[in-house]
Amino acid sequence: MARNKYPEETTNQILTVALNLFIQKGYEQTSIQDIINGLGGLTKGAIYHHFKSKEEIMQAVIDHLFKGVDEMLSSVRDDKELNGLEKLRKISRVSLSNPAQNEMASAAPNLLRNPKLLAAQIEHLIEKAIPVYIQPIIEQGMRDGSIQTDYPRELSEVLLILTNLWLNPAVIQASPEMMLRKVKFFDEILKGLGLDLFDDEMLQRYEELFRLSAREVNDDN
Repeated sequence: MARNKYPEETTNQILTVALNLFIQKGYEQTSIQDIINGLGGLTKGAIYHHFKSKEEIMQAVIDHLFKGVDEMLSSVRDDKELNGLEKLRKISRVSLSNPAQNEMASAAPNLLRNPKLLAAQIEHLIEKAIPVYIQPIIEQGMRDGSIQTDYPRELSEVLLILTNLWLNPAVIQASPEMMLRKVKFFDEILKGLGLDLFDDEMLQRYEELFRLSAREVNDDN
């Protein structure tokens, strides 16, 4: 591949290749040379023109991954037409329908073997997604009457930590049937708390993602 005249395009190519390698091999097992090989001709010097180290590439990958998530959460949080519960439902639907979910399910990463990616996800949940986006939405729901709870921070943590970790087959691998049982159980818990979040369409989407992920794991084996 000839050196790209457009730095942003070159950067995006590096990040795409690096992310795929980090998912497939793990961060520690991926070398700069692996990334170069995946770029089909870009020189080591060209990569170091954009990034000083593999650690810097990793940070850029993480920033790129979460940029779209933050933009989506921000737009829903600031939507003046929706109440708190409607915002939570919209976030769930948009997250599940995102084409990137299919890509991640198809890649079938094992995040327990990719501690850098898993730690980055947890850090983003705790430091940004929960306090900046989800908790304000729940607090709005408490004010407008659509959500009943005395524990907005705790409910925010339960929602995101369970959906992003406990219900994530990339973290806790299980059969599609077992994963769907967990979603239905989680739905019962939320309904018991007065939070009717999941509809049939969302449950079907969860099942689709679980089966896609399981198929990729079986194909690899």
